[in-house]
Amino acid sequence: MTSSRLACTLVPAVLVLIWLGVAGATGPLAGKLSTVTTDDASAFLPSSAESTRVAEQLPAFTDTGYFPAIVVAEKQDGGPMTAADTAFVSDAVTPLAGTPGFAPQFSPAIGAADGAAVQLFVPVSTDGKPKEQIGKLRDALANPPPGVAVAVTGPAAQAADLSNAFAGIDGVLLLVAGAVVLAILIVVYRSPILPLVVLLSAVFALALASGAVYWLASAGTLELNGQSQGILFILVFGAATDYALLLVARYREALSAEPDARAALRTAWRATLPPICASAATVILGVLCLLLSDLNSNRSLGPIAAIGIAASLLVSITFLPAALALIGRTAFWPRRPGPATGSTHRIWQRVAAFVARSPRKIWALTLLVLVIGAAFAPAFRAGGVSTDDFFLGETESVTGAQMHGRHFDAGSGTPTWVITDDAAAVRTAERVRAVDGVAAAEILAAASGPVTHDGRQAIQVTLSDDPNSLAAQDTVVRIRNAVSSVPGADAEVGGATAVDLDTRTTAERDRNVIIPIVLAVVLAVLVVLLRSLLAPLILLATTVLSFGTALGVAALMFNGPFGFPGADPVVPLFAFVFLVALGIDYNIFLMTRAREEAQAHGTRDGMIRALTGTGGVISAAGLVLAATFSALAVIPLLFLAQVAFLVAFGVLVDTLIVRSLLVPALTLDIGPRIWWPGAIAADTSQDARTAD
Repeated sequence: MTSSRLACTLVPAVLVLIWLGVAGATGPLAGKLSTVTTDDASAFLPSSAESTRVAEQLPAFTDTGYFPAIVVAEKQDGGPMTAADTAFVSDAVTPLAGTPGFAPQFSPAIGAADGAAVQLFVPVSTDGKPKEQIGKLRDALANPPPGVAVAVTGPAAQAADLSNAFAGIDGVLLLVAGAVVLAILIVVYRSPILPLVVLLSAVFALALASGAVYWLASAGTLELNGQSQGILFILVFGAATDYALLLVARYREALSAEPDARAALRTAWRATLPPICASAATVILGVLCLLLSDLNSNRSLGPIAAIGIAASLLVSITFLPAALALIGRTAFWPRRPGPATGSTHRIWQRVAAFVARSPRKIWALTLLVLVIGAAFAPAFRAGGVSTDDFFLGETESVTGAQMHGRHFDAGSGTPTWVITDDAAAVRTAERVRAVDGVAAAEILAAASGPVTHDGRQAIQVTLSDDPNSLAAQDTVVRIRNAVSSVPGADAEVGGATAVDLDTRTTAERDRNVIIPIVLAVVLAVLVVLLRSLLAPLILLATTVLSFGTALGVAALMFNGPFGFPGADPVVPLFAFVFLVALGIDYNIFLMTRAREEAQAHGTRDGMIRALTGTGGVISAAGLVLAATFSALAVIPLLFLAQVAFLVAFGVLVDTLIVRSLLVPALTLDIGPRIWWPGAIAADTSQDARTAD
C-alpha cells in the first residue's frame, strides 16, 4: 500500500474514532438533559414585564419558597359532604406536612358555600420540580370514600402535569423520530447499510449537541425547558439527515461516472460543501434571531437550536464522509452504483420535461393553488389560549380546576398581587374591589398591621374566574387600568395570571419584531450565495407564500376537525422561523446546483439538469424533515402538536410544490434575468453569439 493510499485510509479511520470518542463522552448527557430543564413559569417569564417586577418584590411580603397545590373533593351526586368525607381529605394529606418538598403546615379543609365540596391548600416547595411531591399527594388521596371525587389542582399540580407531559422527550420522542427516519431511508436507498450509517451520523450529532447544551445549562449560561429540548432533538435529526441525503445523492451520481470510489467521494464532498454550509449558516442565523425575543423561553431556544444545527453540519462534513470512505461502494449494497447502473433520475427527468414544456402555465396554476390556501391564513387564531388548554387529553390539574370552579371562587389559592405605595394602599384596594371579575382584594397584614417594605404594601386579589383562563387575564388588564389612575400609588400588578398575560402579549410583540428580521437575514444570505438580487427575492417570496398556505390550511384544520381552542402567539412565530429557515435549505440545494449547471449549459438547461439531479434528494429530505417534526405530536401538548403540523405540512408544500414546480417554472420563464444584476457565463456567451 502506497503512502497516499495509507493516508486515504488512516485519515477517515481517525475521524471515525474521534467521533466514537465524542459520542461516548457526550451521548449519556442526552438522557440527563431533563435534569437541567425548567418548565415552571420562570422559564417563560418576560424579562421586562410588569409581572416580573412584581415577582422580584413579592418575597419581601410573602414566602415565595412555596406555591400551592389545591386538593378539592366533591360529592359526585351533588349532595353535601359528610364529616367523614371531609376528615378523609385532611387525614390523608396531613402526614405529608413537613416532609421533603412540603411546607410544615397545610390549611384546614375549607367547605364550599353549597356544602357539596371542600378544598385544602398544600404549599409545595418551589425549589426543584414538584412532580414527586404531587405524585405523593395524589397517591395519598387515591382511595376516597364511595361517591366522593378528589383531584389535585393549582399551580404546583399544573407544573407537575407539564413535567409529566415532557417526560417522553428523551425516550418516546427519540424512538419515534429514529424509527421514522430509518424507515424512510430504507425506502429511499433500498439498502440496509447506508440508512444505518446516516442514522448513526444523526445520533452522533445529537450526542454532541446534547452535551454542549447540557454543559451550558448546568453552568447557567442557557435556560433549557422541555419544549426547547424536544425541538432540539427533532431539529438535529432532521438537519443531519437532510445534509446526509444531499452528500450521498451527489456521491451516488459521481460513482456512476468515476470508477474510484474515493475520488467520487471527494468530488461529491467538494460539490456539496458550499450548499450544506450555506444552508446551515442560514438556519443558524435565522434561529439566532430569537435572541431578540423578550421571552426567556424563545430567547434560549435560539442558541440551543443553533448548537443543534452546528453539530449536524460538523458531523455531516466530517464523520459521514469518513465513514463512506471506509465502506466504499458497499454502503449501497445490494445495488452498488457504477457506470453500468444508468440514470437514477428517470422520474425527475419526466418532471423536469413536464415543467419545461409549459413553465408559465405551471407557475400560474401552482401560484393560484398556494394563494387559495394562504387566503385562509387570517382565520388562524393566535390570540392565546387558557393555560388549562395547554394539554391534549385529560389531566388531573385541569379536571381539578373545573371541579374547583364549580364550588369556590376560581381564583382562590392562586392570587393576583398588587404592589403599591403604602400611602395609597387603601384607595388602591378599594379601586381593585370595584373591578369586574374580582372576588376579593385585601391588604396583606400581620398581627401588627399591614406588611410594609420600603414604603410599599401588597394587596392580595382573588379573581372570580379560573386564574388560568383568558377571562382572568382580561380581569388583570382591567385591574391594571384601574390602579394606574390612583394618585401616588405607582401600583404594579403581578401573580400567575399576570405572568400568563404578559407572556402572551410579549409573544405577540416578538412575532411582529422577529419575523421581518428573519426575512432580512435570509435574504442577505441568499444574495451573497447566489450573487443575484432577483432570484433571492423570488425564492424568499415563494417560501413566505408556502408558509401562508400552511397557516391557512392549519386554520381550517384547527378550527374544524381538530377542534383546537386557538393557539399561543408563539406558534406562528416558531413555525415561521423554522419553515423559512429550513425551507430556504431546499432553495439553496436547488439554486446552487442550477447556478453550477448554468455556468456550462445556460439557465434553461441548467435548471432542467438541477431539477433532475436534486428533485429526488430534496423530496426525500422534505419527507424526512416533515416526518421528524410530526414526531413532536407524541408529546401531549397543544403547542407542540400545532408547531408539528405547521412545520410538517409547510415543509411538504415547500418541497413537493414550491421547489418541484413553482421555482423551476418561474426560473425557466424568466430565463437568464433570474440572475440579475449578475450574469451566468454560458448565458452571456449565448447572448453574444445571438448578437453576432
